[in-house]
Amino acid sequence: MTNKLKEKLARGEVVLGTFITLNCPDLVEIAGLAGFDYCIIDTEHGPGNPESIQNMLRAAELRGMDAIVRVTEPSATTILRTLDVGASGIQVPQVNSPETALDVVKFAKYFPRGERGACLTRSSRYGFVPGLAEYFEEANRDTMVIVHCENRMGLECLDEIAAVEGVDLIFVGPFDLSQSFGIPGQIYHPVMVEAVGKALASAKKAGKPAGIFVSSPEEGRARIEQGFTYIAYSTDSLIFAETCRGIVKGIRD
Repeated sequence: MTNKLKEKLARGEVVLGTFITLNCPDLVEIAGLAGFDYCIIDTEHGPGNPESIQNMLRAAELRGMDAIVRVTEPSATTILRTLDVGASGIQVPQVNSPETALDVVKFAKYFPRGERGACLTRSSRYGFVPGLAEYFEEANRDTMVIVHCENRMGLECLDEIAAVEGVDLIFVGPFDLSQSFGIPGQIYHPVMVEAVGKALASAKKAGKPAGIFVSSPEEGRARIEQGFTYIAYSTDSLIFAETCRGIVKGIRD
């Protein structure tokens, strides 16, 4: 079970994904068929839990797409249960200190890199692995750890956060970050332009890819030109709403 997403990023390729907030495996499958490299199953802003997202993870695997899960918070139990049901990696909100980043890695990795609890669950193909040591090595290699930069506190120490061994990618959440700066929604305010540039520089300094949320194809292309390689395009519900709005307007006009 190779993490193709992690391999593409390691080669410097741009990868495109979308957030799935609705508890619907069909939407995950459609995203895979459409050609997205990955999806982010969002349990922070969506209703999902480790039990309900299992079929969404299966849908991603069916269509050859890696599925990252945005967890609700960085506790050991939350991370463990999310990875045990088969997520390709975790995306962790509000990582605002290197100590939190260290804990996230510790909870997501097995010995000798961490302290993840050991049990032969879905992530280990229910025990259909060559051996426990081989599975631990595979999981430690392939499981992605993505931390969010979405708070000015985290931005201030992002060099240290990005340098933590085991953190694979820095993800910028521009809307939450703009709130933290007291300019909610103004993601292209001069303060935000500087903040996003600083976050990208911290990731590059650590030799790690950077990701960001975008709301349009034009914005996605601009962020790629800026240097971001992990592009998360909108959410399932917003994409559906935009399409419905356009259909209704087009017909009624």
